[in-house]
Amino acid sequence: MPTSSTPLRVGLIGYGYAGKTFHAPLIAATPGLALAAVASSDAAKVHADQPTVDVTDAQALITRSDIDLVVIASPNDTHAPLARAALAAGKHVVVDKPFALDLVEARELIALARERERLLSVFHNRRWDSDFLGVKQAIADGLVGRVVHFESHIDRFRPEVRRRWREGAGPGAGLWFDLGPHLIDQALQLFGLPERVQANLAEQRSGALSDDWAHVVLDYARGLRVILHAGMLVTGGSARYVVHGERGSLVKREADRQEAQLKAGIVPGAEGWGADPDAILYYDGNAAAREVPTPPGDQRQYYIGIERALRGLGPNPVPAHEALDVMIVLEVAQRAAREGRTLAVNTEDTTAHAWRNRQ
Repeated sequence: MPTSSTPLRVGLIGYGYAGKTFHAPLIAATPGLALAAVASSDAAKVHADQPTVDVTDAQALITRSDIDLVVIASPNDTHAPLARAALAAGKHVVVDKPFALDLVEARELIALARERERLLSVFHNRRWDSDFLGVKQAIADGLVGRVVHFESHIDRFRPEVRRRWREGAGPGAGLWFDLGPHLIDQALQLFGLPERVQANLAEQRSGALSDDWAHVVLDYARGLRVILHAGMLVTGGSARYVVHGERGSLVKREADRQEAQLKAGIVPGAEGWGADPDAILYYDGNAAAREVPTPPGDQRQYYIGIERALRGLGPNPVPAHEALDVMIVLEVAQRAAREGRTLAVNTEDTTAHAWRNRQ
């Protein structure tokens, strides 16, 4: 491992939307990390943004002796095979969400990381979104009291089915596998694992090859219900979060702006980075509303945490066992939708004991 004054060298596999928009800029903006190589079939695209970075193929990148951390931002069905190869080569590994295609793959990766004594982390970057941080803090401050209803939406208006793997018919495609991990991870951060899962997935757009609408309900004790929803034919009218509790309600209308900032070429950490002028609306028991400022988001904190963890200065920001719990809910929801019934979460196959001790 390099000394504390030497940057950790990062190899990024994949330079599609996730690699180009999120990983490369966030890595570049993190002190102590240096993007050294990218595995991509489009060298011109990479060099347009990263002129000094080596462009190679995935296998060559994984076997390079000068790479400390491999970041996997390739199509979902390649996550587990590439992570397995990188761990076997002695690399530390970050995997974009979803962790894997199923629980078998996820458990195998965790076992291999432990065997090789390598860091394995999953890029659940939405933990550092302004909207989530604001709602999380408001709940922790007790503004609504005991939460009984939590609703989380990621809605978009994309009526045309695009020619890309995320919207295709292959393994790991579809809206639930794309956005579901974000929605689930945030819910688990707040409330832990549910007892049961209800789910409904649909193909709503003309020519859809995989699900483009998802509505999932997580059942908890004492009547708490968590609604996770995503759709591709929504132009407005949906709040990002709605929370009801025994003392009042919260409404967060607009989403975090970091993705839009990254797409616009704003460098993470620049002036205004992560700022969110859309305040949370808090309604007290008399239905009187007041605004609660939304804190800025900063997805750099994920890679700052990775850099610190690799140097032994802090914990893994998203341990693999937490991502395994996300995979469990993701998989149970798929089964529940397919079978048309409510399914229990098998706590024997989860880290539920740790989550439940927090409730």
